[in-house]
Amino acid sequence: MTLAQAINRAQSHSIDAMMAKHTYLSQYWQYRSYKAQRLPSLSLSGTIPNFDKSYTSLQNAVTGGYNYVDNYAMRNSLGLYLQQNIAATGGNIQLYTGLDRLDQFSPNREVTWNSAPVSLILNQPIGGFNQLKWDKKIEPVRYEKAKYEYLESMESITANAVTLFFNLLIAQQNLDIARQNYANTDTLYKISLERFKIGSISKNDLMQLELRLLNEGMSINSNKLQLDLAAAKLKSYLMYDEQDSVVLDIPENIADIEISIDEAYRLAFTNTSFEYRNRIGQLEAEMSVAQAKANRRPQATVYARFGLNQVANTIGDAYRNPLDQETIRMGISVPIFDGGVAKGKVRMALSRQEVTEAEIDKDRIDRKQDIYLKVMQFNNQNTQCSISAKADSVAAERYNLSLRQFAAGKISVLDFNTAQSERNTAHTSYLAELQNYWNYYYTIQRYTLFDFLHMRNIANSFDAASLEK
Repeated sequence: MTLAQAINRAQSHSIDAMMAKHTYLSQYWQYRSYKAQRLPSLSLSGTIPNFDKSYTSLQNAVTGGYNYVDNYAMRNSLGLYLQQNIAATGGNIQLYTGLDRLDQFSPNREVTWNSAPVSLILNQPIGGFNQLKWDKKIEPVRYEKAKYEYLESMESITANAVTLFFNLLIAQQNLDIARQNYANTDTLYKISLERFKIGSISKNDLMQLELRLLNEGMSINSNKLQLDLAAAKLKSYLMYDEQDSVVLDIPENIADIEISIDEAYRLAFTNTSFEYRNRIGQLEAEMSVAQAKANRRPQATVYARFGLNQVANTIGDAYRNPLDQETIRMGISVPIFDGGVAKGKVRMALSRQEVTEAEIDKDRIDRKQDIYLKVMQFNNQNTQCSISAKADSVAAERYNLSLRQFAAGKISVLDFNTAQSERNTAHTSYLAELQNYWNYYYTIQRYTLFDFLHMRNIANSFDAASLEK
């Protein structure tokens, strides 16, 4: 498995990828719900049936006395509403048509129809807080933020895959080196036993070699355990079965690219969720201030209904010669004294707004510093990898030379041990530098959502439709 294959597998099969997808879809359907609130809605309501046979107390309008009368009736009603919210004012307007039927069974059998062929209804708050207006400002920004956050989550998944990939790769390489060291040391130990018999090697050198052989045997067991743990974590993350065997290839191709600081700054602040997140924070702080101020003001609610209405004993007559129907009602609420509660809430909201602005400024500074550091590290890492690769090659060549020289009796056990240790260290260091290279690169890619290897804007290739299926 190559590094690219591990990344693709993580982005398509990992649990983190599934969670990122459904987190985005949750925000997507929230946005769809918001858009639906701005469209007309049609609803049907009714009560079928509403039957009542009971004794009901009624007050005599002349004497003031109460009497129980027999109520024996059934009322059925059906209404159709077409409603449109008005974001600019926070109210709503309705177009209504309805029909009621009243069946009176006692003392006489009588049927009455009450029709409302058409009515126009307005509900309009005045001076209050307009949630629809603020939703119009915030929800589109929140949806854009969700798209970029999804892409950033996928880049975080990439970073996790890179870490797990190199953890296993280093474990595999360490185990291969340990086995190779053990085999080579075992061969040299057998040669040294023969040389010890003829007195060409000291007891001390022979014991040093024996001790190294024992240590390398333990190193194989230790590295085998590390390999099993690293493999289990990678396979779990990539959703492979436990019995699957994974062998990794060393990523040899290091791109010789240099990322511009200014370009990284521009992309980090215009091509990610960062500014959308800040904008939402600002809008929500402004909304809290507006809501607190609205609660201090006098408020009113206007209800107006204009339409046609008719009552008759037959359904046909209930729609003939309808009469005008007008209703206007206004309720008011005027705060007079609350001990300064409303004023305090306004001050608190203003204070939170200032804190939000300060936090945003600090986040911008911190983000700029992080990007500068990561870009500098990445631009320097290509040189580090080149030097480390050369050191790995030289150390491997020196080790092979020392192996032959020791077998020929030209160097001591100490010199051979030194060459072996330096070879091990150089190879591990090279893999660590490779890991740093790709960690720095994918961190910058997450910060900018730009693929500098292929000069591709990741945000431009976002396909929402594929996630919604």
